[in-house]
Amino acid sequence: MSNNDLILEVEKVSSGYGQSQVLFDLTLNCPKKGAIAILGRNGAGKSTLLKTIANEIDPLSGSIIFDKVNTANETTDKIVRRGLAYVPQEDAVFLKLTVQENLMLGASSNKKYNSSDLEMVLDFFPKLSQRLSQQAGTLSGGERKMLAMSRALIGKPKFIMLDEPTEGVWVGVIEEIADRLRKLSKEISVLLVEQHVELALEVCDYAYVLDRGTIPLQGNSDDLNSDSKLIKLLAP
Repeated sequence: MSNNDLILEVEKVSSGYGQSQVLFDLTLNCPKKGAIAILGRNGAGKSTLLKTIANEIDPLSGSIIFDKVNTANETTDKIVRRGLAYVPQEDAVFLKLTVQENLMLGASSNKKYNSSDLEMVLDFFPKLSQRLSQQAGTLSGGERKMLAMSRALIGKPKFIMLDEPTEGVWVGVIEEIADRLRKLSKEISVLLVEQHVELALEVCDYAYVLDRGTIPLQGNSDDLNSDSKLIKLLAP
């Protein structure tokens, strides 16, 4: 894949918190369309990677190129305005605001916002259309995940990072989210951190496996599905 086909280029990035280094010389790429999975045990560095890409954490070394621009001197807000969306694992919605108010906050990064954008995300997750006046804190866990994704998508991003979008979600909702991710990956670039390995490899074309802040295994999803190394790297 040529550089012109990439939305994200992470080159030999190390990162961490204070004196504690978590990531070590990671290199990965994401295409302009399609879904890439990040797999790994708890504590492998998956969330740290997403925060580093979003510039919430300054990398210790290496470079991150998002949409042909080095993000080293950019704030998170500026990167978001250029088309990056990030849905963290927790605290992804404002619990005291209504569903519609949450969505309107997401729309603030969309300079060309109009009512059709709201219709678009409500078509994506129809359950939310019945909850517009409801406080987000009263939604089910699955509905909050849907709202968090919709709030990111209403900003019309080029690239979206999702950290555990199915965590703590009922199986029926997991299937709905997976179906939406398949459709979404045909339109934009998706970077998915997910503990449901089968789901991740089904939704995504390619996967990187993190272990103690490094990437010992990567490849096409079909190949990884039958790779014995995957089970060893993900075993508790």
